[in-house]
Amino acid sequence: MTYNIPVRPEIFTERFINHLLHCLSHFPHEIKTRYHAVLLYRSGRYSIKYVTRKYHISKSSLMRWNKLFDGSKDSLLDRSHRPHTPHPNSHTSEEIKKIVDLMKRNPDIGLNELFSKLRLSIGYARHPISLYRWLKTNGYYGIVKVKQTPYTPKPYITPERLGEKSQIDVKYVPRECKVQPGSDHRYYQYTMIDEASRERFIYPYLEQSSYSTVDFVKRAIAYFNYQPKIIQSDNGFEFNRNKETKIIHLFDT
Repeated sequence: MTYNIPVRPEIFTERFINHLLHCLSHFPHEIKTRYHAVLLYRSGRYSIKYVTRKYHISKSSLMRWNKLFDGSKDSLLDRSHRPHTPHPNSHTSEEIKKIVDLMKRNPDIGLNELFSKLRLSIGYARHPISLYRWLKTNGYYGIVKVKQTPYTPKPYITPERLGEKSQIDVKYVPRECKVQPGSDHRYYQYTMIDEASRERFIYPYLEQSSYSTVDFVKRAIAYFNYQPKIIQSDNGFEFNRNKETKIIHLFDT
């Protein structure tokens, strides 16, 4: 599929191009791009601006690669960003040793109990979330995989004889479907389908209520010329009563 996107040359200003290059510089570049960009820069025949525009990179990236480059492509590979020294607020060796010892003696200990024992024994003053984060990072609180039984759909038995089962439903008629769109009346379409023959009966009503449901069922029976043994409906208020009340629904009657 081809899209014809109109191009506006006036938007390609120097500021827009610099911003675009800045955004592109945040994407990881391939090794061959870094290699050839550094070689072109070290040749001394082209300016930094030309090299950055040619390979869609930033000046800082080019200078960083040039500093790391020793003639091989491996020198331009990304290295680990892990800090060389631990964070000053990270867990101390004493705290880690105490946590490991408690977890060894009590493998099934809860987080609250572990936190309480650490406070009583070594004066652990960190937040419980910090303790949970450390336990999860070091593999003590792994993701519990719940075995799920795959859903097997049950076969639906479609009746073969007329009158065995019918389905009834109500749908609001949108305004654009009316012959007179400016009318203020709201219409509700009642539908009953016989599952065996797939024949349906439709009738509109001005309200969605139990009285409309009963009147529609009577009209549907007169139309089909037989009374269905089972009528399947949803849990709408026009078909079922409120479970909190003991009033028998008019449709049930």
